[in-house]
Amino acid sequence: MKINIINKSQHALPSYETIASAGMDLRANLTESIVLQPLDRTIVKTGLFIELPIGYEAQVRPRSGLAAKHGITVLNSPGTVDADYRGEIGVILVNLSNQAFEIQNGERVAQLIIAKYERAEWIEVEELTETSRGAGGFGSTGVK
Repeated sequence: MKINIINKSQHALPSYETIASAGMDLRANLTESIVLQPLDRTIVKTGLFIELPIGYEAQVRPRSGLAAKHGITVLNSPGTVDADYRGEIGVILVNLSNQAFEIQNGERVAQLIIAKYERAEWIEVEELTETSRGAGGFGSTGVK
């Protein structure tokens, strides 16, 4: 699949690090670093603008290393970039640690995954088919 992209950052285009990687790293495109205090959030710009085909989305997901080592994650995970969006990709980061974290220009702040999706059409009915699970909710399928 080929996707049109405009890169207004000074960084290379996102790329897959290995042959089996699902996501490409997004880098912060900053003129000065951002200090993210505990429990603060910010939108980090990437300098990237994309044109996705209809039927695809770009998912913005956290990087496991930032989350595990520093408590930094994507707040609306996964964030969705719709096929008709033409603005700059931004990443909403939140600091869930108890220490300030400095985001520097070029830092890998999130992953971008391109995913196909289906559009649903609702069919209103009076009842749904029965299943063994029924209306069992959160945690209802685990071992008791």
